[in-house]
Amino acid sequence: MKSKKIIFLEKLLRLMAVVVLKRHKPKIVAITGSVGKTSTKAAVFAVLSSKFSVRENQKNYNNEIGIPLTIIGAGSGGRNVFKWLGIFLKWLFVIIFPGYPEILILELGVDRQGDMKHFMSFIQPMVGVVTNVSLSHIEFFKTVENIAKEKRVLIESIKQDGWAILNADDENTLKMGNNTQAQVMTFGLAENAKVGASHVVYNYQENLPEGISFKLNYDGKNIPVRLRHILAGHYVYAALVGVAAGVVFKMNLIDIAQALENFHSPAGRMNLIQGANGSFIIDDTYNASPISTLAALNVLNELKGQRKIAILGDMLELGDSTEEGHREVAKKIFAQRADVFMAVGDRMKFAVAELIALGFPAANIFQFDDPENAGKKIAEMLSVGDLVLVKGSQGTRMEKVVEKILANPSDRENLLCRQSIEWRKKPFIKP
Repeated sequence: MKSKKIIFLEKLLRLMAVVVLKRHKPKIVAITGSVGKTSTKAAVFAVLSSKFSVRENQKNYNNEIGIPLTIIGAGSGGRNVFKWLGIFLKWLFVIIFPGYPEILILELGVDRQGDMKHFMSFIQPMVGVVTNVSLSHIEFFKTVENIAKEKRVLIESIKQDGWAILNADDENTLKMGNNTQAQVMTFGLAENAKVGASHVVYNYQENLPEGISFKLNYDGKNIPVRLRHILAGHYVYAALVGVAAGVVFKMNLIDIAQALENFHSPAGRMNLIQGANGSFIIDDTYNASPISTLAALNVLNELKGQRKIAILGDMLELGDSTEEGHREVAKKIFAQRADVFMAVGDRMKFAVAELIALGFPAANIFQFDDPENAGKKIAEMLSVGDLVLVKGSQGTRMEKVVEKILANPSDRENLLCRQSIEWRKKPFIKP
């Protein structure tokens, strides 16, 4: 239950945001979905910022407080009254003077029913993007259908001269095209996708991964696209949304492809990092759901490595699907013949039980209650050529595992997620 102070703050910030939007009238690209929102936002930003003045929300500013702060262009005041006074003064400056961004790219975090309606009460997106619909936050929505219904509110809110950008490979998302008066542009690997991709390949330089390439298919044209800083094949979906957004804003396809070469994964989202003892780490520690974990395991399987090691923390907020989701991940690990599995947390014990039942060598399974001890153990085991996937929900703090095995520990602030002073002060609390 929110306190009266929080409710008042949300209402005040919403009012302030409305004033800013009416004053400057920026075009808004709103992005939602069960997984892939932040990487999609990064791809759209990479494309649009190459031609326009653009602002995107930073950190985790995707909620009832973060969205208005992004619109204002301010950081959170936390519990500091003087910082909130500074935000008010900045707001006055913003509404008085020109120079506001032409486009706002807003990632919308929807955790509970009514969240999207709240956002649509004060922003009017020109473009609405739905990446997909899956089990994330199903604990609060109960069914996938309810999740789809909540995210569909965004698409229903787009006006006739706007655009709905929808995943052609996700049935629940694709159907949203029937619930909008806006123009619809689909993306994906399906043949019927308006913005499509084919021939996705990994690039290597002396046996080290060096991004991925694919062929962009749009309007009868085929253009090669190279994502030099992207490791995960499923990030092609984010790149395709970037293409779609560029097309909506009438950018040239060649310019769009060139802009995507600067597309980077945000910290903690499928980044390849040099690990200790000549190893390599796939750092995907920002968050986790069954669908994103299965996708990360696919990358671990596809890439070259002397030994494949999966270190996975609990996937939270799965409700009645908790056991099923963790067992499904275990089946993937077994099918792909990973060499070592490390489980962190109580829920991952379902994955351990499934692996043992399938016949995975018990000597190659390790269980831990916390990420610190998991990090210490893997640090003792690493050798040249090892490829290590580290992933888990935010509450499992799996970035603490990666920190233990970095080749250069002093790089943690630049490479890892949750490295702010506030986050590092928070002790690990078993979820």
